[in-house]
Amino acid sequence: MKEKILSLMQEITLMFGGTLVDNLDDDTVLLETGMDSMGFAVLVARLEEETGVDPFSMMEEPVYPRTLKEFVGIYEQYATNDQ
Repeated sequence: MKEKILSLMQEITLMFGGTLVDNLDDDTVLLETGMDSMGFAVLVARLEEETGVDPFSMMEEPVYPRTLKEFVGIYEQYATNDQ
């Protein structure tokens, strides 16, 4: 899942004319990746298209991930629970 997310982040950032920060790791703060809020909205929509899962609409209490690890973890948790 992490590789899919990183690949889409790169594609979407380039689509909007930006540059994704090099060397993203688990502790990278999402706001420091080079993506803006529109980019993240597109990322979530694309991930829903590709995985069939929108964890943010499935949560009982909304959680807003701060780091790449938290973001990936949410998708891994809900993709696993959904199948």
